[in-house]
Amino acid sequence: MEREYLQLNQPDGVPPLPLTGERTLPDVPEENYWYRRHLVVYEWIAARVAGLRVVDMACGEGYGSNVLAGAAASAVGVDANPEAHKHARLRYTRPNLRFERDLVEGFAEPCDAVVFLQTIEHVQDAGAILEHFKSMLAPGGVAFVSTPNLLTLAPPGAEKSDNPWHVHEYRAEEFRRLCEDHFARVELYGLFHARKLRAHELALKLGWDGAHKRLGLTKPFYDRFTPAIAASDFALRKGNLDAALDFLAVCHV
Repeated sequence: MEREYLQLNQPDGVPPLPLTGERTLPDVPEENYWYRRHLVVYEWIAARVAGLRVVDMACGEGYGSNVLAGAAASAVGVDANPEAHKHARLRYTRPNLRFERDLVEGFAEPCDAVVFLQTIEHVQDAGAILEHFKSMLAPGGVAFVSTPNLLTLAPPGAEKSDNPWHVHEYRAEEFRRLCEDHFARVELYGLFHARKLRAHELALKLGWDGAHKRLGLTKPFYDRFTPAIAASDFALRKGNLDAALDFLAVCHV
């Protein structure tokens, strides 16, 4: 039987969420790599939405909406999943933060910034979603949209990874063109490994993957290494996007 992973150490009265593979979660040590990979992007965006009205679409567990609310004038986390919505509104309570249970394409509220991370690959009509976001934005508004890089997610030559929730996965230029079809100006950034994740990446190229198996160190090593990963072990920058883990499009109306 496959093991179920639940969030650890939740506050009293807050139901822990199970790890399903469709959304990432904090407070699950085995999931920490993916959680930090998402968190660093939320933190980067938060530094750029100070004083703005922000809507975080498909917010999942709610941690990202909470990060945004730490800088924004107001933040709304939107998610259709009833368990995630209940958890988020009980777990994250700020005067300027609220959570709404709704579909991404159904929620419409005027705002200055829309955040839509690691979800556009799940939708059937990405263009319609981007047009919907644009219709919500005030003059000068911006949409932040991220997605994984097909070239580093799927096997070489494949048109898609084996993720059953993904409808379409993007290469850099395809993703840029999609966003430019709907917004006046688009800046595209890549997310890359940094610090100890970069060192680990280099170690794998030197044969660490085989060495830890031969030495019987695989589980002890990763039981310590994975929970120690921090947001600072990732970096957002322009350049060499084909090698990026994820893309972040900053889309200006």
